Amino acid sequence: MSKRVTFQHSRRPSMSRVSGAVVAAGLGASMVFGAGAAFASGTTDTATTALAGAATADSVAKQASAQSKAAAKAKSDKADKKKAAKKKAASWEAPVDHYVLSATYGTGGDRWAHKHSGQDFAVPIGTKVEAAHTGRVVKAGPNGGGDGPAYGNAIVIKHANGKYSQYAHLSKIEVNVGDRVKTGDEIARSGNTGNSSGPHLHFEIRTTPNYGSAINPVTYLGSQHVHV
Repeated sequence: MSKRVTFQHSRRPSMSRVSGAVVAAGLGASMVFGAGAAFASGTTDTATTALAGAATADSVAKQASAQSKAAAKAKSDKADKKKAAKKKAASWEAPVDHYVLSATYGTGGDRWAHKHSGQDFAVPIGTKVEAAHTGRVVKAGPNGGGDGPAYGNAIVIKHANGKYSQYAHLSKIEVNVGDRVKTGDEIARSGNTGNSSGPHLHFEIRTTPNYGSAINPVTYLGSQHVHV
């Protein structure tokens, strides 16, 4: 009796099924990773936008702060300049710079009919002469502005405190009677006109606009915190 041998074929999956599974798995992974990438990308864009906005806001704030500080400084500088100008206008100063003191107040000699009535500042002809204090010009011209030929070209300025300053032997007068001047304003150029032994500025402080009322100008300037 013959034996029947039966062969059982193993049930292996077909290649088409395997390929389909792989493709499906691949698609699933792609979908998962794609979603993650999209999510990550969205997160990055949001963060970047937020950081850019913060940086812009910070830049604007810094610029605004800088502008505010600049405006405050400009306002402060303007106030300081105004204050300095006001202080200068209220102060006194020497009528010339870079001088040598020569004949002093009260000096006697052949050059004066009486004792010397002012302080002489030896300076070259053409030196700038400035108003020693704020005031109004009450005399200006040759013949001492009316005080006599000995003074040559001269100017007298009236000040608010009742004092007068006089500038003589000038080569050039740059103001007119009635002009308002401030401390430090240029009013003339020094010279050697009138009864003068050499180039210099003759300077007086008076209690009236006229000759004969002079007081010691150096002492007076000292009382106004100006030391010559």
